[in-house]
Amino acid sequence: MLNLATPPLPSTNGTRFSMPTLHKHMQFHYPLPYGAILQEAGVQFVVYSRSATAMRVLLYRKTSDREPYRVVELNPSTDRWGDIWSVFIPGLKAGQLYHFQADGPFTPEEGLRFDPHARLIDPYARALAGDFQPSTDGIVRPPRCVVVEDHFDWQGDRHLRIPLSETVIYEMHVRGFTKGASRDVKNAGTYLGVIEKIPYLKSLGITAVELMPIHEFPILDPFGNKPERQNYWGYDSMAFFSPHRGYMAGDKPGDQVRQFKEMVHALHSAGIEVILDVVFNHTAEGNHMGPTLNFKGLQNDVYYMLNEDGTYKNYSGCGNTLNGNHPICREMIFHCLRYWVHNYHIDGFRFDLASILSRDRNGQLMPNMPMVEVIAEDPMLADTKIIAEAWDAAGAYQVGSFAKGRWAEWNGRYRDDIRRYWRGDPGMTGSMATRLSGSSDLYQSSGRDPYHSINFITSHDGYTLNDLVSYEQKHNQANQEDNRDGENNNYSSNYGVEGPTRRKAIVELRLRQAKNLMASLLLSHGTPMIVSGDEVLRTQRGNNNAYCQDNSISWFDWKLVERNSEMLRFCEALIGFRKAQPTVRRATFLTGKPHQVGDLPDVSWYNPAGEVMDWTQASHSMICVFSTTGLDTPIARNVMLLMHPGPSDQKFQIPAELRRLSWKLFIDTSAAAPRDIYPQADGPALPARGSLILNHHTTMCYVA
Repeated sequence: MLNLATPPLPSTNGTRFSMPTLHKHMQFHYPLPYGAILQEAGVQFVVYSRSATAMRVLLYRKTSDREPYRVVELNPSTDRWGDIWSVFIPGLKAGQLYHFQADGPFTPEEGLRFDPHARLIDPYARALAGDFQPSTDGIVRPPRCVVVEDHFDWQGDRHLRIPLSETVIYEMHVRGFTKGASRDVKNAGTYLGVIEKIPYLKSLGITAVELMPIHEFPILDPFGNKPERQNYWGYDSMAFFSPHRGYMAGDKPGDQVRQFKEMVHALHSAGIEVILDVVFNHTAEGNHMGPTLNFKGLQNDVYYMLNEDGTYKNYSGCGNTLNGNHPICREMIFHCLRYWVHNYHIDGFRFDLASILSRDRNGQLMPNMPMVEVIAEDPMLADTKIIAEAWDAAGAYQVGSFAKGRWAEWNGRYRDDIRRYWRGDPGMTGSMATRLSGSSDLYQSSGRDPYHSINFITSHDGYTLNDLVSYEQKHNQANQEDNRDGENNNYSSNYGVEGPTRRKAIVELRLRQAKNLMASLLLSHGTPMIVSGDEVLRTQRGNNNAYCQDNSISWFDWKLVERNSEMLRFCEALIGFRKAQPTVRRATFLTGKPHQVGDLPDVSWYNPAGEVMDWTQASHSMICVFSTTGLDTPIARNVMLLMHPGPSDQKFQIPAELRRLSWKLFIDTSAAAPRDIYPQADGPALPARGSLILNHHTTMCYVA
């Protein structure tokens, strides 16, 4: 790695430079060794390219300028250090707009795609400004890079370090969270808009927001036109170090950096961590038909996995695959993660299609890949949460086997098993019990703990909770792909009518099922993740792949906060209970044994007759008891769950050994509000005889 701090590099004009000093209020600042490095007297530009024969810096005054006002040619004899090109340009200040431009071989069959006319985004650009400009000459003019002043007064802010076992994640889209609230939010659809809605997040009780991609991605197409299908989700990165300009208020170049930091600072002040969804598996450049934006025009054969004929391997399903285990890419990813952690105070990362990081430079899945291991062991990331989406678009499915150590995983098995159990699929009681208990079958053998399972029932990708209990078929016609896109197997049910209905019985059953699913999620061992809007039953009208819907289909509907206040109250009480009760979020796996003689086992399972569960016998319904045994805290409460997914009423007999405890009702999903949940767990006592009749599709939870 080129060290630009010691010793300083000489520039072409003899001026020497040093790294900027730290701001007095900053606890730690991570300076990047590449990109546009702001100095007191100007800017040092540093970029990697092994095969370039010439390199230029293009300087612009305004985002609307089609052509640079100045072109600075780097001298290969004096401005190249190995494979690093570097030049100091005096007089430049923060806010300066620029591109790189590189000459070199255009031999696609050998993996090289240099274009001397291409305007290239700096891979280490701290911010972008403007957008793709219309082209009449075939030249792609992407957003301009911005020289950024990185300093920010964090006022003593530090990472919150909330243990993963005590975390409740709220997956949200920065724009979609407030765009539908324009009457109530001054800066709707922006980082600043999120700040305005922090009181809502705090009252809900979540401990972390997981932001869908905020790394820069295209808004317009490469020729300045609005694409037929809008890029809403943002899984199409083109600048990994830059916050997305489309989420800032106003149009001052580079101001998204300040606004993003203000959002993080405000969330931290409210006790809420910030996790980023990062896409280190492909880029916006696509395959051989895609534009040259940065990596293709600097060193295509290094940044991407290629076939022998120079075409692109496509494990991402998006046209190309980032070559994450090449030393150059690996270095870039590490710099990127460290930069976001120490310059933006980010608390963790969710790695999209993380199985690609387990592929070697030839695309083969390998155990113990250095990239995966070093992320977990990097001392500068030690305070962060690292979460894998443990699959990719080429068939790799590594849930439970992605890695060891600190890595947590989106548990796709949890999602499917919980859905199938409450849908009433036969033979799911054993799987349901395993998922409620933390998925020891997936994580215990690798030395991990229950909280390494990120439990979710819905995510951005798929149905909302409301749609999961309202549709049996996807309805993606609005995506203009003839309903071919999106997952076909959703383990959903409409309970008699496809989509919205006024039939009271169906409406009530759907609400009950939504509560059953939410209760299962928040009373399971593991780390729960809720999708923004599920707490108020947001709908996407049956669209299970709303990646291109930047409209009311995807936006949070703030009218639902009042309209579905019953569900919101239910979720708030559940989250509060979970945070207060270590009984349902143990940091180690359950054993089924008592801590000492006379204690209840830490977990017990019974059939509806009150007998010890025989897992070989067919049964839909069961009783689960999570006890306080081994928990040395007076706040811990015994928790008894009675779950009945069947279509008819079911009698439950509470075992005699449990009836000696003083049980109070906490949840009854068949009851109307406010009797559906008792926030203080002080509801009616368990009947003295210990016999209950549960309505069809019901969860009851008692606490002692």
